[in-house]
Amino acid sequence: MKIDFANLQYQHELYKDEIEQAVLDVMHKCNFIMGEEITELEHTLEQFTGAKHAIACSNGTDALLLAMMAIGIKPGDEVITTPFTFIATAETIAFLGAKPVFVDIDEATYNIDPAKIEAAITPKTKAVIPVSLYGQPADMEEILAIGKKHNLKVIVDGAQSFGSTYKGISDSNLGDISTTSFFPAKPLGCYGDGGAVFTNDDQYADIMRSLRIHGQTKRYYHKYIGMGGRLDTMQAAVLNVKLKHYPQDLALRQEVAQKYTEALENKEFILPVVKADRTSSWAQYSIRVKERDAVQEKLKEAGIPTAVHYPVPLHLQEAFGYLGNKKGDFPISEAVADEIMSLPMNPYVSDEETAYIAQHLTA
Repeated sequence: MKIDFANLQYQHELYKDEIEQAVLDVMHKCNFIMGEEITELEHTLEQFTGAKHAIACSNGTDALLLAMMAIGIKPGDEVITTPFTFIATAETIAFLGAKPVFVDIDEATYNIDPAKIEAAITPKTKAVIPVSLYGQPADMEEILAIGKKHNLKVIVDGAQSFGSTYKGISDSNLGDISTTSFFPAKPLGCYGDGGAVFTNDDQYADIMRSLRIHGQTKRYYHKYIGMGGRLDTMQAAVLNVKLKHYPQDLALRQEVAQKYTEALENKEFILPVVKADRTSSWAQYSIRVKERDAVQEKLKEAGIPTAVHYPVPLHLQEAFGYLGNKKGDFPISEAVADEIMSLPMNPYVSDEETAYIAQHLTA
């Protein structure tokens, strides 16, 4: 059996006619930049998430930059976040000249541990960026309370979690600003790079709309130092089609996750834990295994792809060596990074494939 990790080709075939017609419509109109499909997408995203403002942008990394620029992060500021995430979370902090300050994770959810945040706050701290890792929101009630107590802004890095919920609220409608990514392999992916920012704050929304087009308030009049952060119209056209089908895809992802859990529970693996007051979009189904390299090789020989998200925590990455962190500083992140392994996850993993994967994992 040969299993596809993300199965993007199969999904394209399902929606092929609608997507290709939507892209052709853009090509016929030649409205490649900021076309009407962008406005349609933003309106639909607002309806889907409940956020007052959805602003489409070029990718999930630029979404984080837009959010931090909007709240005024400057060189010398400190921003608290997790070391167990993709580099973009902390990279964007550093890019703006601010200092990423890491806090270790909760060993059950792999998200930032709110009980450890206050100890990391200094007079230079301006914001906290929790990451909804693998699709599950962090402990937002506790994090928002800390933000309010210390006058800190909270930006949700929801690059992996679009469509998840926390206490019935969309992951994209939490914090002062929430962000997401539409990278092709994300739960809701376009056919290239894409992202969005969400907020209920009118001022932040106005600033981010301006920042994504080089700080313009009207053509050639620039109020801010901004960026070229627009989403291509053709990507919006793809997302407009896929978003219509997304609730079904989310439900199917949940079914796949449940099948994995039922097949692997009571084995020698540590399985994902989703807290009862939230839902996951299941960007990944990640388990912890001993002797990971050997397990991956065994699965590869059986035609089963795996991935490691993420093998080296950010505090041990060469790029962040200037921060002076060392091995042992964030032991939970380090332990998880040594054992974490993601199994094929997409809405179309079949019962037969789940059984096949479980059989070879437990053999």
